[in-house]
Amino acid sequence: MIIIPAILEGYRSLKDKTLKITFETNEPTPEQFMGIGTSVQQFGYLAFKIEPFKEREKEAIESLESSYEDKTKTHSQRLRAVFYRCWEQDKEGYQDFDSYYKYRMEEIISHFKAKLN
Repeated sequence: MIIIPAILEGYRSLKDKTLKITFETNEPTPEQFMGIGTSVQQFGYLAFKIEPFKEREKEAIESLESSYEDKTKTHSQRLRAVFYRCWEQDKEGYQDFDSYYKYRMEEIISHFKAKLN
C-alpha cells in the first residue's frame, strides 16, 4: 500500500466515461517511489482524504481485499481498450490503431485456430 500526501490537482473526463485524475506530491521517499514504480499499469483503489489517515483507518484499508471485475464493458471492449493502451505505449510501426487492432486480433485468432483438430 502506498500512502503519500498529495494535492488533487485536477481531473478530466475521457471518451469511455472514465476519469483521469491528477495528483501532485512532495518528493517521495525511495520506498514510495519504488511502490509507485511497481504499481504502474496495475489496477488498484485510491483513497483520498483531506486530513491524514489514522492508524486504524490505514489498517482497515490494508485489510480490504479486491474482487474487482469490470462489469461496465464486455470482454471484447476490455480487450480492445487493452490493445489501445498497448498501441499508445508502443505503436510497433502501425500508424493507426485500427491496423494494429486487426493485426493483434488475427494473432489471437490464429493462436486458437492452431489448437483445433
